[in-house]
Amino acid sequence: MDPSSLKFAKTHEWVSVDGEIATIGISEFAVKELSDVVHVELPNSGKSFSAGEVFGEVESVKAVSDLYAPIGGEIVEVNSVLEGDPAPLSDDPFGDGWIVKLKVENADELDSLMDYAAYQASCESH
Repeated sequence: MDPSSLKFAKTHEWVSVDGEIATIGISEFAVKELSDVVHVELPNSGKSFSAGEVFGEVESVKAVSDLYAPIGGEIVEVNSVLEGDPAPLSDDPFGDGWIVKLKVENADELDSLMDYAAYQASCESH
């Protein structure tokens, strides 16, 4: 996926929407900050989350970081490959490293997220 076509949360999750299904992952910046990812904890399909709610976690050799739902909805698919091998998260964070897909509850929530340029500026200011 082209990062410039995605929306980003301040907590480094990205969103790509196709119809009423949103694919969510974490940014390359977040992956580099975490360094060596050793485990990903994913939610179960069918579970619903509100925007800002913790839906999983990423564990690296440095820390355990929560994953926050950038928008609300019901999980319809998880990238179960990551549970056995988190490497795609580091190797291809905007492609094979996607984390979950959810059915969008309120598309208006996308308006509160940043475009790629704003997200890049946010990362540089930290």
